[in-house]
Amino acid sequence: MAAGCTARREGGDMIAAPSTVKVLVATRPVDFRKGADGLAAMVREQIGHDPFSGTIFIFRSKRADRLKILAWDGSGLVLMWKRLEQGAFRWPPISDGVMRLSASQLAALVDGMDWSRLHARDIAQPTATS
Repeated sequence: MAAGCTARREGGDMIAAPSTVKVLVATRPVDFRKGADGLAAMVREQIGHDPFSGTIFIFRSKRADRLKILAWDGSGLVLMWKRLEQGAFRWPPISDGVMRLSASQLAALVDGMDWSRLHARDIAQPTATS
């Protein structure tokens, strides 16, 4: 970049998932040398889910500044990798198992924001139409 130029953030909505998609976070860090096939095997064998179900799976590295996203798009496995240039992702406590996120929480996580502060409001279902 030329001196005096400031970096602008472009393409902020890179990850857009429908609100109905299931998003699971593996809470224990994984070996980041694993590729799509290795992570798919981990999903099946250790997490107990089908990696070809359409669920989005999120994996973290030992360093909290990296994540991998694994998903089946109907024609193949998609693997995305992201490293934050500054700071770290906000992760749930390390434990065995998985944690479910909403599509909005996924977007916040990928943007490096504190996804744990996003909560859906309970809205009462209408009993009659007007």
